[in-house]
Amino acid sequence: MTGSTPPAPLRVGPEPTVPPLRVGNMSGFYGDRISAMREMLEGGELDVLTGDYLAELTMLILGRDRLKSAELGYAKTFLRQLEDCLGLALEKKVKIVANAGGLNPAGLADAIRELGTRLGLSPVVAHVEGDDLMSRVSELDIPADSGVPVTANAYLGAFGIARCLDAGADIVVTGRVTDASVIVGPAISHFGWGRDDLDALAGATAAGHVIECGTQATGGNYAFFDRGEIADLTRPGFPIAEISADGTSIITKHADTGGAVTVGTVTSQLLYEVTGARYGGPDVVTRLDTAVVEQEGTDRVRISGVLGEPAPPTTKVAVTCLGGFRNAVTFLLTGLVPETKAAVLRAQLYDAMDRSPESIEHRMHRTGGEDADTQAGATSLAEVVVWDRDPEVVGRAFSDAAVGITLGSFPGATLTAPPGRGTPYGVYFPAYVPQASVPHIAVLPDGTRVDIEPPSRTEEMGEGHVWDVTDVDDEVTATHETQTRRVPLGTVFGARSGDKGGDANVGVWATTDTGYRWLRENLTVENLRRLLPETEHLPVERYAFPRIRAVNFVITGFLGKGVAHGARWDPQAKGLAEWLRSRHVDLPADLVKTAPREGEPGDGTGPDYAWVMYPPGTPLPSPPAVPTHEEDV
Repeated sequence: MTGSTPPAPLRVGPEPTVPPLRVGNMSGFYGDRISAMREMLEGGELDVLTGDYLAELTMLILGRDRLKSAELGYAKTFLRQLEDCLGLALEKKVKIVANAGGLNPAGLADAIRELGTRLGLSPVVAHVEGDDLMSRVSELDIPADSGVPVTANAYLGAFGIARCLDAGADIVVTGRVTDASVIVGPAISHFGWGRDDLDALAGATAAGHVIECGTQATGGNYAFFDRGEIADLTRPGFPIAEISADGTSIITKHADTGGAVTVGTVTSQLLYEVTGARYGGPDVVTRLDTAVVEQEGTDRVRISGVLGEPAPPTTKVAVTCLGGFRNAVTFLLTGLVPETKAAVLRAQLYDAMDRSPESIEHRMHRTGGEDADTQAGATSLAEVVVWDRDPEVVGRAFSDAAVGITLGSFPGATLTAPPGRGTPYGVYFPAYVPQASVPHIAVLPDGTRVDIEPPSRTEEMGEGHVWDVTDVDDEVTATHETQTRRVPLGTVFGARSGDKGGDANVGVWATTDTGYRWLRENLTVENLRRLLPETEHLPVERYAFPRIRAVNFVITGFLGKGVAHGARWDPQAKGLAEWLRSRHVDLPADLVKTAPREGEPGDGTGPDYAWVMYPPGTPLPSPPAVPTHEEDV
């Protein structure tokens, strides 16, 4: 960031007596870059390599796998990566910790041992289990319309991982632990932290939260990707956290890899998929509002000052259900009166279906305009989505109706693709149970089963709004010019968004103190609703993060019943932040450094893309360079 220096950390930790732990990440989700394990092992020195493979949708996918075979239920790509890299990891003495065990960590641990035998290697393998609560699903308060439960997994903490590493494990695989736990666990083992080392645990949790989503910390999904801050986004390197004994960390990456680690990339990831200032977990409540983020050098960003509070007495249980079946079709509405055409389509579909689905949604994507110079520019989209417990209703009945009306419908009626026969959809919801009621078991390399006790001291977590000494509002005193310019919000402010079950969050940050003053005073809940009209009737909460010059909005119910429900075009709210940044607002002229130059992307002149036909066998041209605005940085 530019502007005045952020305030000093609230505490200064003791001089470390143990060298920092260098923890790399190789996966942010099930399906991430398969070559990342080798890239991280060959790219430079590491003590530990971690991977996050689990998400709400992933648990449903693994649950369906387990229904097919009790031997499945884990992330199979992790085994593929190990087959390529196990020998290299053992040679370099890099520990590997991953939650790839999913619903079957014991099965994955056995598969790794079998892989080692086949390769002539002897990895020392341990695993963590106890999170699977499907046998107790009747104890949970499941909404009546959720469908058939498939998975129910409590979020475990990091101390089971630490116990496995203490016992000499080379590889530790887990089920559903918190995302940051795969990073925090090795730090606990390395530094010998106990349950009462709350600040250290919180600092490591903040570092883990930043790197667990992989290349999102090194320039991926980054608002200011086009302004010179990220020199090469073609293949961003995966992140590394150098964690010190007091929990302070340096976020970095291997040399000579793509992407970048900057205050901005780290700040945006701190805001990803969070709610308020207090970030709860089974080991510690992390006070994100106390974090100080500072650039220490090229691709080196320090996170310090993070305070920890006692963990809450309950832990979250992620429950996924098979809710029924879903189908969708999209019609092209070209040229004049698209709304009238969509109304005709709606009436014809209802008339043509012999059975109405339990839920039907018509979505008008008004992307076309009159007098457009391309057909695409003249075309809007009418998407129709249906849900029902009967696959025949969303399959044959709906698909046949959609196809059958096309020749007798509005002019130009055509489908983007033939409809399928419907696919299962999932429903996600969180439940909460006492930590003491959840088994947390470290299965050591020799088979010994060790019960990990929950924290003996717990406290109900405070609210997300925190107004105390961490609030730096008094230090923000600069004033703006009275002159304003109407520009996209993203001309000045960065943002990142994500999903929290059926809710969405969007965090917005400023790069200067004066920018934060404007943000704090003007980007209110009321103004967010005005900028994002689709949030108008939903509960919205705003939280302040003054030390990183940010505000975070949580929009309840924005994503329906979760990503697998498919309630929105963008089911994980990945693009929500960019929609907000594209909305025009009146900003003080002194905040607006430059406007997009004519002819550059986003200036509103010319088509957004054009069709180019290449004869078979013609070498494709190199992609265009990403434009930069170095003066904006």
